[in-house]
Amino acid sequence: MEAAGWLRIVYVVFAFFSALFLGALKALLVGPVAGLILIIGNVGVILGLLPTHITWTVYTIIRTNRFDAPLKVAILIALPALFGIWLALSIAGSVIVGIGYGFFTPWVSAFEAFRHENESHRFLHCLVDGTWETVKGSCTVVRDFADLCFHSYLLYLKELRESPVSDELRTLRLIHVPGLILVGLLGLIVEIPFYTIIAIVKSPYMLFRGWFRLTHDLISREGPFLETACIPIAGLTILFWPIVVIGSILAAIFSSFFIGLYASVIVYQERSFRRGVAYVIAMVAEFDEYTNDWLYLREGTIFPKPSYRKKVGAEPEYSVGRLGGRFSSTSGEAPAMLMPSLVHSVSVREAIKEVKMVQIWTNLMKSCEISGKELLDTDVITPTDLCEWLKAKGSDEAAIIGVGLPCYCLLHTVLNSIKSRSNGLLMPDGVEINHMNRPKDKLLDWFFNPIMVLKEQIKVIKLGDNEVRLLQKLVLFGSNTTRMDAWDNGSSVPQDSLRAAQIEGISRRMGGMIRSVSKLPTYRRRFRQVVKDLMAHTSEKQNMIARCGSMTSSSIFEQV
Repeated sequence: MEAAGWLRIVYVVFAFFSALFLGALKALLVGPVAGLILIIGNVGVILGLLPTHITWTVYTIIRTNRFDAPLKVAILIALPALFGIWLALSIAGSVIVGIGYGFFTPWVSAFEAFRHENESHRFLHCLVDGTWETVKGSCTVVRDFADLCFHSYLLYLKELRESPVSDELRTLRLIHVPGLILVGLLGLIVEIPFYTIIAIVKSPYMLFRGWFRLTHDLISREGPFLETACIPIAGLTILFWPIVVIGSILAAIFSSFFIGLYASVIVYQERSFRRGVAYVIAMVAEFDEYTNDWLYLREGTIFPKPSYRKKVGAEPEYSVGRLGGRFSSTSGEAPAMLMPSLVHSVSVREAIKEVKMVQIWTNLMKSCEISGKELLDTDVITPTDLCEWLKAKGSDEAAIIGVGLPCYCLLHTVLNSIKSRSNGLLMPDGVEINHMNRPKDKLLDWFFNPIMVLKEQIKVIKLGDNEVRLLQKLVLFGSNTTRMDAWDNGSSVPQDSLRAAQIEGISRRMGGMIRSVSKLPTYRRRFRQVVKDLMAHTSEKQNMIARCGSMTSSSIFEQV
């Protein structure tokens, strides 16, 4: 081997151990601070909002028209156990996430520094990256968790209380209550130990297959080892792979609680104790088969897999907010063990962002900012609207920003996709999201599929220019007829009542989609930043007008 080759090997080994040492040092210094912020913050949110959650949950169950009296009684009886499980799992999860995020993020950031081209930049970023950013990230996690617990959950309860009587009434016969309790307990007794045993038994396969894959890529210079700068990062992956395996076991155990409790829902939906028991048995087989597929073991499962639905395709349907249409979602899908894929030249942080659909979020927020500035410049929306939303008064004026502005942007995205003859959604940055390249995420399914259905409906009815302008008014202002009349955008109400009803139906479905999306994690924080940017844009515009006015007055005074 040539001297240059040996020098490169020595450099890689030295860089790896240097980053390992600096990462460990940063983890010891930053980890306790960031971890404590996340743990104390999340636990504080959980315990601080617990009385509010209990009060509003009980009040909502009593007031809602969606449940009959026996079902309300059954839910109220089960509430103490459900809140106890929520407390135990949420606090335990906060502790695990806090420790993992606080200690491993600075460590990973030390290795991420090797992606920089300049040697001096690498050393600087190896020292600095993952310090203050980790602390700020912990605060961001706490903030998003607080939004989820305070805003999203209470908003869901409000929608449940205010749901019209015409909606489907969910009934429960008292004879099914013992079955619900027994099957729920049976699900916990069966799923937790079996999921734990399956995860532990198959964890050696995951450990050694992962090591084999990473070592193979190292020798053949494939995957994350293709570039020399990526080798230290991949070396860290090999070193920490056992921790990933342990995390997958914990994730399987954690999810088994919810899978087991869902057996009671199956009994309620199918009105059958036997089908609830069949669900408990089938979920063990589903989990075994799913992990076999992930670990490239033999197909199928050794466990029985009875059918727990009355007919194929009878899975429960979930509607997103007020979508009007419904789409099926397999509710009983078993959770998979964590098997991260090794993608070429993709950093750990970038991979995490891809899972969180960061590109879609960024495009949506950027579109809201651009459209918001245009509407502000034309006085369609006002700074008062922005202030109303920031104060969160929940009035119709606040809905113009919280619901109307995202709906307006979504409508433009759908119309541009139709005009460009896109098979999916054409984002403002020119990226097309379709069924082939969209992120594989259940949350995205609840949003993407109804949007595609809505897009096809708009394409079929072929809206004219006046109708499009009317739809813009409807999605932006909703039921606020005063603001609709004040905005003269050249729209006109169709003479055909059926046509007008179709347009109103589209606006209501889009509003329901946005209300559902607003409950998702990170949305409220990102949208709040957009509103603040719009406020800054308004202030800058007013300052420019004031400066121009003062300059004009000075010029006139000089001429006089």
